[in-house]
Amino acid sequence: MSQKEIINAFIELGQFLQQFSLQNTTENSKVKNNDAFFNDFVQLIDLSQSHNGWFTPEQVYFAIESWAEALTEENLNQWLTPYTYTEREPKTVGLILAGNIPLVGFHDFLSVLVSGHKALIKLSSNDQKLLPFLAKYLIAVAPKLSDRITFTEEKLQNFDAVIATGSNNTARYFEYYFKNKPSIIRKNRNSVAVLNGKETQEELTQLGEDIFRYFGLGCRNVSKLFVPKGYDFKNFFEAIFAYKDYIHYEKYANNYDYNKAVYLMSMFQLLDNGFLTIKEDQSYASPISSVFYEYYEDLDQVAQRLENDQEKIQCIVSNNLIYNSINFGQTQKPKLWDYADHINTLDFLQTI
Repeated sequence: MSQKEIINAFIELGQFLQQFSLQNTTENSKVKNNDAFFNDFVQLIDLSQSHNGWFTPEQVYFAIESWAEALTEENLNQWLTPYTYTEREPKTVGLILAGNIPLVGFHDFLSVLVSGHKALIKLSSNDQKLLPFLAKYLIAVAPKLSDRITFTEEKLQNFDAVIATGSNNTARYFEYYFKNKPSIIRKNRNSVAVLNGKETQEELTQLGEDIFRYFGLGCRNVSKLFVPKGYDFKNFFEAIFAYKDYIHYEKYANNYDYNKAVYLMSMFQLLDNGFLTIKEDQSYASPISSVFYEYYEDLDQVAQRLENDQEKIQCIVSNNLIYNSINFGQTQKPKLWDYADHINTLDFLQTI
């Protein structure tokens, strides 16, 4: 199967996904296979929260819209232009996917297939519906892909390489179990924002998107703020008030109540606005409904610390304060060439 055929199948998938949004889901008669898939996908989205309480329609639609924007001919060509693929015997790549946010493993799935390989996929129990549905659509568009996509509930067997995502604890197991195979093993990472007090209200509101999208469950969510000594959080709290409705989601509210109670019983000093607590803490990984912060006096020291801890960091958000940081509000909008853990998946897949 040629790479062009595979790319075209994903372009068709992108056009299918473009029909779906939280505000306006509208069937486009020009999209292939709508008779078989459109209504079923609407139903699947509506039922997603029953499969995983964190997968509210708003969050699922956001993930779908993000992939609809990514899967265009222009984006796919820009991503793949540096690579020359020749048809060869495909290798089987095991994918052990996370399930913290909707379609979190889709980039690995896409990368394996456009690289000319076969995907052997073990889904997380938290996200078992969306990717198989999209895989079924791809196969309907390009039937030859049926030989290249396999889902399994069993232990991975008969594979040539693996890409596995999990916690720091499961990563140790993965590293041992897959020690004789080419692999990418992903561990826990967090994202941070570095502020200097000169941010506009709009930028701080966009930072709220980086914090709250997917309820803070993703590695690209900002969970830690670096702020200058004496920083006044008043503007920050006013700017993120736009996200106050998150407290109406039961699972988020339960985490907020629980974590706040633990902090108060432990006599920690908190700042609290009724739906988010912020706590001074040197750690990067804050619990759901909470963000840690740390004061700084020297930006260069912050930059050096983040450089030293780069294996713990997924994204750095700032107003150009830190080299290679990204703009506010962009953490959950990665391009195809923005790789998880900064490991180029396509480069890896070319070597197996």
